[in-house]
Amino acid sequence: MISIANVKKVFSTKNGKVTAVDHIDLTIDKGEIFGVIGYSGAGKSTLIRMLNGLETPSSGSVVVAGREVSKIRGNELRRARQEIGMIFQHFNLLWSRTVRENIAFPLEIAEVSKLERDQKVDELIKLVGLEGREDSYPSQLSGGQKQRVGIARALANDPKVLLCDEATSALDPQTTDSILDLLVDINKRLGLTIVLITHEMHVIRKICHRVAVMEEGRVVELGPVLDVFKSPEQPITKRFVQQVTELEESKETIEHLLEQFPDGKVVKLTFIGESAEQPIITNLIRQFNIAVNIVQGKVSQTQNGAYGSLFVHLTGAPEEVAQAVAYLEKQEVSSEVISHA
Repeated sequence: MISIANVKKVFSTKNGKVTAVDHIDLTIDKGEIFGVIGYSGAGKSTLIRMLNGLETPSSGSVVVAGREVSKIRGNELRRARQEIGMIFQHFNLLWSRTVRENIAFPLEIAEVSKLERDQKVDELIKLVGLEGREDSYPSQLSGGQKQRVGIARALANDPKVLLCDEATSALDPQTTDSILDLLVDINKRLGLTIVLITHEMHVIRKICHRVAVMEEGRVVELGPVLDVFKSPEQPITKRFVQQVTELEESKETIEHLLEQFPDGKVVKLTFIGESAEQPIITNLIRQFNIAVNIVQGKVSQTQNGAYGSLFVHLTGAPEEVAQAVAYLEKQEVSSEVISHA
């Protein structure tokens, strides 16, 4: 559905040239929810803007739904953009138009008849759950409702691809989850290819099939979300994964335990899917003369299965603790001894 081949984007500024995107190669499959994550300045916004022709690559090619967006201009580009919907962090709604009128706007531009427009708008209002708010203005809506209008408007021309530019960054956590659930529902119902950029790993974890991690204009890590959670390779990826697998307050607890019980060990256990069903802690206590203190645990659901992490503190005679650690290393879960918080 989307092919990005050796794409580079260089901006000229008064302080010289800045490379925002540096030789990126990506293929995104039809019907996939693909995430691009990175901190501010990583180049992810520039990358997504090249997918609908808002930016032109300095070199390389961008092909979306069979059209080389990086080369076309004028009417052909306008036609291509009708197949590429986009939603934004701050909604970009027309404040003088009602919900219905905002959603109808792309159809008006496409010169769709009023009868067809009204029918399509009714379908979209139902799809995004805005029944009863058709005649409201944006100022009368919550943030989540505004984004639902933005999603409906982006779907008006039956696009093949939906681009999401930090679409949940302005929303509270509960509203974010409701919008992400809506995107998953739309993806399943319409078979829509969704590309979203974010700096929040929670968004990637919750709905994406695959993720590309960007840093300084490059993709530094790429793969299925569950694989990236299980074995993050780059330091930046590990920091993102920690956003959703480790609670901030657990660091203080681990540091305190390591100081108070220097002969003990803090072990991080990582499990995926069915491996979570093993009675590892029970076996640990039965086989070794040690005390086991659970510091913190969390299970995160991804599109491809569950990912869980558990921090345990082991205390006892040094040889017993060493044998317990060796036992954990032989199990079907990944284990890592934590030497510092």
